[in-house]
Amino acid sequence: MSKLNQQIRRMGDQALAASRELINFSRDRKNIILRSMADALEQQRDLIKTENAKDLAAAHEQGLASAMIDRLTLDHARIDSMITGVREVAELPDPVGQRIWKRTRPNGLVIEKKRVPLGVICIIFESRPNVTADAAVLCFKTSNAVILRGGKEAFHSNKAIAHALRCGGVAAGMPANAIQLVDTIDRAAVRELVRMNDCIDVVIPRGGESLIKAVVENATVPVLKHYKGVCHLYIDKKADLEQALSITENAKCQRPGVCNAIETLLIHQAQADEFLPMLAALANQQGIELRGCAATCATLPECRPATGEDWRAEYLDLILAVRVVENLSAAIEHINTYGSHHSDAIITSNKSSANQFLKEVDSSSVYVNASTRFTDGAMFGMGAEMGISTDKLHARGPMGLEELTTYKYTITGTGQIR
Repeated sequence: MSKLNQQIRRMGDQALAASRELINFSRDRKNIILRSMADALEQQRDLIKTENAKDLAAAHEQGLASAMIDRLTLDHARIDSMITGVREVAELPDPVGQRIWKRTRPNGLVIEKKRVPLGVICIIFESRPNVTADAAVLCFKTSNAVILRGGKEAFHSNKAIAHALRCGGVAAGMPANAIQLVDTIDRAAVRELVRMNDCIDVVIPRGGESLIKAVVENATVPVLKHYKGVCHLYIDKKADLEQALSITENAKCQRPGVCNAIETLLIHQAQADEFLPMLAALANQQGIELRGCAATCATLPECRPATGEDWRAEYLDLILAVRVVENLSAAIEHINTYGSHHSDAIITSNKSSANQFLKEVDSSSVYVNASTRFTDGAMFGMGAEMGISTDKLHARGPMGLEELTTYKYTITGTGQIR
């Protein structure tokens, strides 16, 4: 076994031991520790900024894109937000120990279904150093131990943030190994982590499609994930077109580089003649490149013809695929064929159409007359999220505190035998 494998194995064993300690931590005890973590981030603000400057200097030397550099940057406002986020998690309800249901059987057995921690969670993420704090405190709040492995671009920033969290946590009574950061950028560490079934209960990758595919291909530990966000907006035959235009603008333009922005717009053929010119005006105003089907291009000659690849594309940019469809069923078929099961919306005043869309679209979040940009833990009232899952087992959609738990059955008897 190599030195690196020994290091990762030791981290797994330490995390497992810490998770068994955390089982007995009360809600109030955890909240005191979380507030101490927030205090430590404040006290080590200057160190975090100094370490972040090292990452930014390296990013500029490597010629990274401005958007990447922006995601890496930790200014005072973002550190303030990180600290506030930790304090907000401390105020959230703790799902651990929550009773889901209780039944008393005819023979007198009392059966309860209760939320319990997953155990040890491994988070593998890219770019944004604030994920270090988000992931660590959400896991701790739910009595899970966590192993963090960030991207090389934020290596120094991640170490500084994790150090502050550990200092604040340990000072208030947290097991030192409840939060651990892998301090190497060697990819072999990831391959080792995702195969430690005896120590790690779940892996959550956060980043681009290539990262997530690499984790899934190597993992024997269960993975919670979404590959990409190919989100759709469908404008129905009975849609308010002004409302449709407003939602299209928000869902595409507010933040085009996020996973809950729409990538494809579907338009009922009865609305195409009126709505497509409205869309063209919006595209011209906002700088959106349109890629359309034959019917779209016939109405908008300036539109670039779409290829088969465009229907599956996650552009993460001001590019929008547009398709005119025959009816609602054709729209649903398109979404279920080309979508990524993330977030999809219909604009309609027809209740029957809305209900059919809600029932038949196979996605984690399905909307009627609202923007897909709401697929977010905070927007759903969860307070925070670990990420968004498009899987169907265990967790689906935004993953908040409840999604970082599983459950167990506790059965109390008075001597019953079967």
